[in-house]
Parts: sequence; C-alpha cells; structure tokens
Amino acid sequence: MSTAVVVGAGPGIGKAVASRFTREGYSVAVIARRKETVEQVAGEIGRDGGRVLALTADSTDEAGLRAALDTVGKELGPVDAAVYNAALIRRDGPGELDARGQLDAWAVNVVGALTTASHVAPGMAERGSGTILVTGGMPRVDPRYVSLGLGKFGVRTLVDLLDAQYGPAGVHVASVTVPGAVAPGTAYDPDDIAEHYWRLHTQPRDGWEREVVHGGVPAAR
Repeated sequence: MSTAVVVGAGPGIGKAVASRFTREGYSVAVIARRKETVEQVAGEIGRDGGRVLALTADSTDEAGLRAALDTVGKELGPVDAAVYNAALIRRDGPGELDARGQLDAWAVNVVGALTTASHVAPGMAERGSGTILVTGGMPRVDPRYVSLGLGKFGVRTLVDLLDAQYGPAGVHVASVTVPGAVAPGTAYDPDDIAEHYWRLHTQPRDGWEREVVHGGVPAAR
C-alpha cells in the first residue's frame, strides 16, 4: 500500500488533502503541532474507512519532525507523497515585526518544508519515484503581509532548488499556491484545492509542473 504524509494537517487544506489520498487507497500520516488538532483530523478521516496515523510534532523542531517522519516509515512504509502545509499567517507591515519574529515565521513557512523534504527525498530518489508538495501563497506582493510574503516567495525558490537536486532522480517537487482565505463553499474550498495535490502527484513525468495557482492567477517570480 502506498503512503502519504501531510505536515501541518489542520482542518482545512491539510485534512482535505489527507482525505483525498485515503480515498485513493493510500495509508496517510497526519502531523500537527497540537495533539487535539491532529486527533480530530485523523478521526474525521478515519470515519470514512481510511488508514490514518496521527502524530504530533512542531515543524520548527527539526529533531522532533524528523522523528515523526521516521515513525511514518516504520508504521506505514516508505513515503510516496509528502505534503508540507504548515504556515504562520499574520499581518505585519515593513518593520512592524522584529528580527526574532521574522525568523520564527521563516522557520515555519520555509525551514520546516526544507526539513521535511530533505528527510524523505533521498529515499524517494533511491527508489526513483515520489512527490513532494508544498502549500504556497502570495502570488503578488502585499506590504500588509511581509513575513508571509517572504516565506511564500522562499517556498518557490525552495521548490526550484529541490527540483534541481532530486528531479533528475524521479522526484516530483511542486507547490500549490492558494491566493485567498480557505473556507468550504467558497472559491477557495479545501476539497477543490486538494484536487491539485492529487493531480500533481499523478502527473506523468513529461508533464510535471512546479507550481499550480488555484484559480489560475499568475504568480510573480
């Protein structure tokens, strides 16, 4: 049975992506910082009959996150698809957030994705297949969201770097950019967004995309 892991598995996109993969017969691990969050997500997915492993780890705690990913491998098998969905979303204009705050945001928005990818990608490369997907955002510069904007532009660069390193070995690395607030029944319905992740995972190698923008708004690069 194939395995997927979602880091940052909250009640929105994270849960929707995990559900999408379980419907395809995947065993899925969901990882979140708060125990109550991940247990609720796993419970809702499990009611539909999917095999779900709930784990707690902070995406900024490198040792803890790597240990959780090791547990996924031991309990469910090698990871075929890894989704990084953690983000620190808050409003801050230029100069409003001090250096510590910017570094804390960067740790969640970018470094956690790097930790996840660098942990699972070598095994994928060795097997010659696998997918790493990161939730992006901020397709346009918005001075009201400095830390988030820096992080999401960092995600695009990280995807390019990971693709250069692992793409030739058969690992598909891409981002799904969501340029709006996620809510059921809106243009940013999490179930609709989750379809992008499944489509990217199943794309043939000669048609790989590195970024999909929900709603089709071009992303600035």
